Amino acid sequence: MISDNAQSDYVNGNFTWKKPLELFEGKDAVKICAPMVRYSKLAFRTLVRKYGVDLAFTPMIISDSFVRSIKARDSDFTTNSGDRPLIVQFAAHNAKDLADATEIVAPYADGVDVNCGCPQKWAMADGYGAHLLSDPELIKDMVVQSRSRISDESFTVSIKIRLHQNIRQTVDLCRKAEHAGVSFITIHGRTPAQRREPPDFEAIRIVKSSLRIPVVANGDVHTLEAAAAVEEQTGADGLMSARGLLQNPAMFAGYSLTPLCCVKDWVDISLSQGVPSGCFQHHLSYMLEKVLPRPQVRVLNCLQSTSAIIDHLRELHIL
Repeated sequence: MISDNAQSDYVNGNFTWKKPLELFEGKDAVKICAPMVRYSKLAFRTLVRKYGVDLAFTPMIISDSFVRSIKARDSDFTTNSGDRPLIVQFAAHNAKDLADATEIVAPYADGVDVNCGCPQKWAMADGYGAHLLSDPELIKDMVVQSRSRISDESFTVSIKIRLHQNIRQTVDLCRKAEHAGVSFITIHGRTPAQRREPPDFEAIRIVKSSLRIPVVANGDVHTLEAAAAVEEQTGADGLMSARGLLQNPAMFAGYSLTPLCCVKDWVDISLSQGVPSGCFQHHLSYMLEKVLPRPQVRVLNCLQSTSAIIDHLRELHIL
């Protein structure tokens, strides 16, 4: 779960960082790396933090297996002393599992987030993700029970949702969550049934105007220009990006395309943290998709080892 050196640093209080709610007190919208299955792991979080990301989320973790299995904990949650501020996102379908999982990660994170928006059929069939949109009382119970386990008032309990077809339902759910003590809410501007339709930023603006807690806008934050437009349209306190950061981890630092220095940083971080070859390659494919000609990206995708990938990058004078 966490390295011995980092464990010592946490215990001895050797590191300081802004807590999530302190970030939201600033004038500028908080720049956030979204929870992404397979992708928003420690190494990638380390990279994007070097390039303007203020707050990072782990990939979604299934709370019940996390609580019951040490193996699952070691596999699903890896962090180190520089990985802060950090939000751990859980999929949960009951309050006890979420509260138990919260208690486990609390010493190593700054908050937990409940995934109430995943539209995948398996998640909804098991009572996770967007299934929770129809059960605001369960969300309320999850927030209350998780909060009761943590004495640190700066530790956040947040939710990430999608929109209902009727915006009044979304406003009602968010108000109930706010009343239960949720710290902030991230809103993906699509309904669970929508995939490529344009996000409804006006709906996010309406929810934002109905709440006192911070609201984060998510959906199509692919470039710095898009981020500025979403902030203007929604009035959001934070901007969350997924695919935009995959394609350009330096986006929030003002780069229009992935700069070579960012690629070099990814190689260094991956080698130092022992990133598996497949993950190393997939991230590079995203980063270089708009930088290299397609034939060269295809060659990159066919390489079978980290060393072969690095040799290819050297041949292209990227390293």
